[in-house]
Amino acid sequence: MVRVRAAVLPAVGSPLEIAGIDLPEPGPGQVRVRLAAAGVCHSDLSLSDGTMRVPVPAVLGHEGAGTVVSVGEGVTHVAPGDGVVLNWAPACGSCHACGLGEVWLCGNALTGAGEVYARRSDGTDLYPGLNVAAFAEETVVAAACVLPVPGGVPLTDAALLGCAVLTGYGAVHHAARVREGETVAVFGAGGVGLAALQAARIAGAGRIVAVDVSPAKEDLARAAGATDYVVASDTTARAIRKLTGGNGVDVAVECVGHAVTIRTAWESTRRGGRTTVVGIGGKDQQVTFNALELFHWGRTLSGCVYGNSDPAVDLPVLAEHVRAGRLDLGALVTDRIGLDGIPAAFENMVAGKGGRALVVF
Repeated sequence: MVRVRAAVLPAVGSPLEIAGIDLPEPGPGQVRVRLAAAGVCHSDLSLSDGTMRVPVPAVLGHEGAGTVVSVGEGVTHVAPGDGVVLNWAPACGSCHACGLGEVWLCGNALTGAGEVYARRSDGTDLYPGLNVAAFAEETVVAAACVLPVPGGVPLTDAALLGCAVLTGYGAVHHAARVREGETVAVFGAGGVGLAALQAARIAGAGRIVAVDVSPAKEDLARAAGATDYVVASDTTARAIRKLTGGNGVDVAVECVGHAVTIRTAWESTRRGGRTTVVGIGGKDQQVTFNALELFHWGRTLSGCVYGNSDPAVDLPVLAEHVRAGRLDLGALVTDRIGLDGIPAAFENMVAGKGGRALVVF
């Protein structure tokens, strides 16, 4: 048993508490990891406020990387001292979705989130958020939840591969399938949106329009690859159509999860274009369409889970982009913080400030 510091969510809607927790030694098929860094994702905020449900009390954090401390019986693909990326949604390989090759839709990926993995100092059971509990100095996870860090990727930066980059890159390359020369609009310039902008540039998109509520994010968006920047308003769709000769973009990628933003992204897409929804919204966010406009515009509206990615396949591809200088992981980060800074990072996300906040241990 080892005691480490962690950010604990005691109950849905409660403030995070920085506290000591007791981790067991890894059992069969488990790995203990000392975290190097963990990204603060909007999904963590959605878990804390109840938009997404997980058992509590829990240690959140699902985007992380670190070093293997020890392994349990039967673990052979990593060893103590190895750098690893945490995979919060490991595919089981046997469910219907996995059988179709759609591992990002695995029906059993989050079963680990319902299993006690640690305890508070008073003996209270703790659950591992989205499987990996990365908001802690160390964690113990199933072996399927760790993947070796590809060569040439700094360990701290590698944390971003665990969610923001896999999601943003995958949304562009796998879900929307952006082709060279196409026009793209990305709604939301947070961590995932900035990754999507870089991915659109890598795909060879022609015009790349970034949309965000904050004028302060323009430099971040342009550095990521945006050719144009639109401050969100009730005329956003009109502005994007004007930038594209009155047609609208070929592809819109929505990274916010609000009904208004989803509808605006759809309206910003040309006739016959594709709108991909990445953002996670609440059940109260109702998006409406009438039957005639669906017929007339011929647009495709689709959801996107984890970038429709297979981490085992995609991580080496992303690493090659990093080594070649096409993908800048550090450019996604606007704040480097400690565990105590996570509540402020949540507040900044709600206020629409900054890109990715990265907890550095």
